[in-house]
Amino acid sequence: MATFRELHHTGAPLLLPNAWDVGSALAFAAAGFPAVGTTSFGIAASAGLPDGGRSSKAATAALAAQLCRLPVYVTADIEDGYSDDPAEVAEFVAQLAALGVAGINLEDSRDGHLVDPAASAAKIAAVTERTPDVFINARVDNLWFAEEATVDAVLLRARAYADAGADGIFVPGLAAPEDIRSITAGIGLPVNVLAHPSLTVAELGELGVRRVSSGSLPYRAAVDAAVNIANALRDGKALPAATPYWEMQERLVAFSQGIAG
Repeated sequence: MATFRELHHTGAPLLLPNAWDVGSALAFAAAGFPAVGTTSFGIAASAGLPDGGRSSKAATAALAAQLCRLPVYVTADIEDGYSDDPAEVAEFVAQLAALGVAGINLEDSRDGHLVDPAASAAKIAAVTERTPDVFINARVDNLWFAEEATVDAVLLRARAYADAGADGIFVPGLAAPEDIRSITAGIGLPVNVLAHPSLTVAELGELGVRRVSSGSLPYRAAVDAAVNIANALRDGKALPAATPYWEMQERLVAFSQGIAG
């Protein structure tokens, strides 16, 4: 079986679905995905909280502890590390690594704004020193929050994070093919983007992308699907097909009994 790092260097980009609870992760594992990420948005929203603001720390750690029992690699979305102190961030990642977490996402923004790249680089360096086997996917948020939103500014931050020890670079909001090509060519690390409505995973791979994340899309689509079912019931319309109750129950029983799959 390929290592988590090796999954970023195969013929096609690593397609990473993002789970918000055990049930969604079980479904992704059952569908054959070799790795599953968490989504800070989905985790926070499930608890009635907005994304960001370091609201997802405890829930992310608890979910990671459960997901690491699955026969897939697990990578955790840990916002900005939930602290300004690099040592505290490194300690939290070490705790996740002890559970079996293979990778993390570490973003360079706080409360919707970019932070000093030196601060993010210091966190990356601390994590690298403490847990060198954990895959650090350093998130560059220039385009996501429309601050210093140029290719050159993204590359400047990405290179600083690479020098600090990052293993991959995540650029949410990266969508224009010419920008994707420039950034993947300008960084000597695997580049991760969010799934794009007008570019297939194969097409993103042709542009140099090595990892494609679903992000919060499955969670948001699941909420929409739930509302659509309620509307169909109310309006007397045909209901969509769904995985049978007993099939999902069987997965949960096996998981609760410690049967990984």
